[in-house]
Amino acid sequence: MTVTGNASLFVIAAPSGAGKTTLVKALVDRNPALKFSISYTTRKQRSTEEHGRDYFFVNHEEFASLRERGELLESAVVFDNHYGTSRSQVEGHLDNGNNVILEIDWQGAQQVRASMPGCVTVFILPPSRIELERRLRGRRTDSDEVIERRLRDALGDMSHWDEFDHVIINDDLDRATADLEAVIAGNGADSRASNPDLADRVKNILV
Repeated sequence: MTVTGNASLFVIAAPSGAGKTTLVKALVDRNPALKFSISYTTRKQRSTEEHGRDYFFVNHEEFASLRERGELLESAVVFDNHYGTSRSQVEGHLDNGNNVILEIDWQGAQQVRASMPGCVTVFILPPSRIELERRLRGRRTDSDEVIERRLRDALGDMSHWDEFDHVIINDDLDRATADLEAVIAGNGADSRASNPDLADRVKNILV
């Protein structure tokens, strides 16, 4: 299936700690007409999260059933937990003429790109490795062992930045939100992954 008509599908991915969730929330708050696709996950629900608002929390058997019935547009395993996007939810929003935001990881982005080649993909990066670690430790929800694993996995995730149409460096929330809004509006030339100046900035982050 391709994305056609007036509605567009925007796929936003990032390594853990890049601030993707905060950025997407700010974007949707400022643009209430955007539809946010709520993912399924087998991850344990956190105290600040609400079923049906942040995620649909399901067990492994329920998740496997959704996947086997072809109800997931994409699915991936992240930190030993399964995540997936409802195909009917996304297609329903698009059919109704609504732009849709997917907040997923790079693995899922590859699958969505294959199924819906008209989608617009955006990768969010932290401004530096040091800031990435600071953000992960600042959550105070994970052990040192888990944080170290998240850091290793995040560095691997960041190597996929050039698979995306746009790259936004989240060093300031307001600026990053404005950059993302420009992409949603069909602009965002400065954030194109093919922009040589941006590519140089990204390579400095990855060093």
